[in-house]
Parts: sequence; structure tokens; C-alpha cells
Amino acid sequence: MTTLRLRRVRVVYSPRRAGSAPVVALDGVDLAVESQERVALVGRSGAGKSTVARLATGLVPPAAGTVEVVGQTLAALSRRELRRVRRRVQTVFQDPYDSLHPGMRVADLVAEPLAIAGAPRRHRVGRATEALEVLGLHPAADFLHRRPGTLSGGQRQRVALARTLVAAPELILADEPASMLDASLRATVTAQILEVQQAVGATLVFITHDLALARRVADRIVVLKEGRIIEDGPTEQILTDPAQEETRVLLAAARATHPI
Repeated sequence: MTTLRLRRVRVVYSPRRAGSAPVVALDGVDLAVESQERVALVGRSGAGKSTVARLATGLVPPAAGTVEVVGQTLAALSRRELRRVRRRVQTVFQDPYDSLHPGMRVADLVAEPLAIAGAPRRHRVGRATEALEVLGLHPAADFLHRRPGTLSGGQRQRVALARTLVAAPELILADEPASMLDASLRATVTAQILEVQQAVGATLVFITHDLALARRVADRIVVLKEGRIIEDGPTEQILTDPAQEETRVLLAAARATHPI
């Protein structure tokens, strides 16, 4: 099954300042991501990568074209139906602090997908505890009653991943999830994202500007430039024989900071 499909999608953002021109974020994008596939969307800032994630969660409507998630055309759904589809999608953000309610305890944050599904509290706490342990936050009892503001960036990212594990989504959207972490934590969190993806059998769309990171997580790389897909292929093919100059520039940037 195709988990995410974009057909001739165009997204235009209104100008931030009066008199400025609208911003074309995506322009005629065709993309299909199959079930359990791991795809990296790669490009410079402003290439349109994060807009794909916003489309997949229904946060941004396309100006043209169609968006399908887990077989559902989003524009054709009622609000209730859209909420149901969103429960089958989980997003891991660059800074999870923005997505973790600062007033909620870790136990409730991790177990929230189960609460929405109507699971009993005892079951929710047990699942949250297990997920925190799997993600390396142990003993979990030391974290269950804490709030996001008391956690480090790496710990917050693990809480977000624990929530994703509990939710067992069909699609995981990871939007620059390790870019704010140091090198050692970046490697750890990236490995944990793959562990979660494999554990729940989800499709993974990993958004990054870093081709070295894309190599670790993806079996396919899609390169965007100025709102268009300019290259799409198996990871090793893209990295060893890039067809586009933009890809070669991104590859050189990755090699300048660490081996690839």
C-alpha cells in the first residue's frame, strides 16, 4: 500500500509582509512513499521539505493537486475523518519541546495516544513505562512525573519517540529530529528512530539537510530544490553517482563535516 502520495501538488504561502510576493513552497510535486519504506527528503533550507510533512498531517492545504495519506484523500475528509487519519501519523520535530505540553507530566504525554483511544489508566501507565525504558530513559519511574521543562534536549526527543512507539503509527514524519543535538546524541536518536519504525512497522519520512544522516536512515533519497523534486533514487545510487549539481553540493557539504 502507498502510505503517502502527492499528485502534482502546489503549495503557496501568503506573503509575510504587505507588498511582498506569495511564496511558492512546492510546485508540481509528485511523490509516492510505500508501506514500511524509509525515505529521506533532503534539501537546503526553504527547499520545501517541511511543507511535505505539513501536507501529510493536513495542516497545510494544497493550492493544487491532491494529498493521500494511508489511502485517504485528505481534501475529501470530514473533520472527524481527518482526526482519525491523523492518529495514524506521528511527527517527531526538531525541538520536541514545542510539541510536548509544558504543563503535562511525561507519563501523560507518552500515553496520550492511548488515552485518546480510551485505554484504561493502568494500562496507559504500564505502556508509557515500557516505552521510556526502551528509549533509554531508565529507570522510567524517575521520569514519569517530570515535565518537559526539566528535561534535556536529548531526553525530550526520547520522550517524543516513546510517544511515537506507544501510538504505533503507520507513518512517522521525522522533521530534522536530530539537528539540535550534539554528534553522539544525534547518532543515538537516529538509531532509536529506526528502532521505533521497525518495531511498529511504520513508513518513515525523514526530513534533513544532511546527506550523511540520510544515508544512515533511508533506503531512498529524494532531493528537493526550490519546491521541486530534482532527484529521486536509491540511497547508494544518489550518494555515489548524483545526477544533479544541487545533490553534489549537498554531498560536498556533508563530506566537509564528517565522513560519508
